[in-house]
Amino acid sequence: MRSLDIAGTGMQAQQTNVEVISNNIANMTTTGFKRRRAEFQDLIYQNLRRVGSSSSDTGTVVPAGAQVGLGVRTAAIYRIGEQGNLQQTSNSLDVAIQGNGFFQVTLPSGETAYTRDGTFGLSPDGTIVTADGYVVLPAVTVPSNAKDITINGAGQVQVTLDGQTAPQTVGTLQLAVFPNEAGLDAQGQNLLLQTVASGGAVTGNPAAPGFGSVMQGFTETSNVNVVTEITNLITAQRAYEMNSRVITTSDQMLSTLTNLR
Repeated sequence: MRSLDIAGTGMQAQQTNVEVISNNIANMTTTGFKRRRAEFQDLIYQNLRRVGSSSSDTGTVVPAGAQVGLGVRTAAIYRIGEQGNLQQTSNSLDVAIQGNGFFQVTLPSGETAYTRDGTFGLSPDGTIVTADGYVVLPAVTVPSNAKDITINGAGQVQVTLDGQTAPQTVGTLQLAVFPNEAGLDAQGQNLLLQTVASGGAVTGNPAAPGFGSVMQGFTETSNVNVVTEITNLITAQRAYEMNSRVITTSDQMLSTLTNLR
């Protein structure tokens, strides 16, 4: 009985859907997190009577045919790149991106990762790093005698040194954009890696054409909408229950067959 297997694929699909939704809700306070959305496709169809086949020796053809679908599968889990809200922190090393782009980060392996999480700090030698101590590219070092740090919308890092009144530029933060941001490979720790699907990174200064600007003293919040996620969760739960009911009904039908005398 095909309905058992078909309903089974439906339950597996909705389980995946719930897992994606639960991950969104779990990360509703994660800085720079982008919500995910599960997409599904129907499985191959079995032809009981092929459409367009000949139905007689006079050339008549079957107009519709008879096809039975064999269920559903997960096609993709998309990352929704909608801008999150900007939350003021008043921390001089917190930087939010308003618009397109990712900060570039050097991993211990030497690879370059990308992130929207701009909660930065300073290493022991004054280099701007992430919360995990990874260097933000291009590397910017703040002098130890700096009294004040200013990061303008174009990414220029300026400091005021002891005994000086005019600010001094010590470096510029750059952003990276991709032809297909959904193709980036999530690694955890708010980090993404480039893939063949994402295309090559194009780097540039903030506020340049095609790049977002940066805002000092702000962080970008998650773009998860709790009301939407709860609604999706209820829908997925009901779909799961309906598929389980199909399995129960199919089992009762099989039981009727086995009890025939």
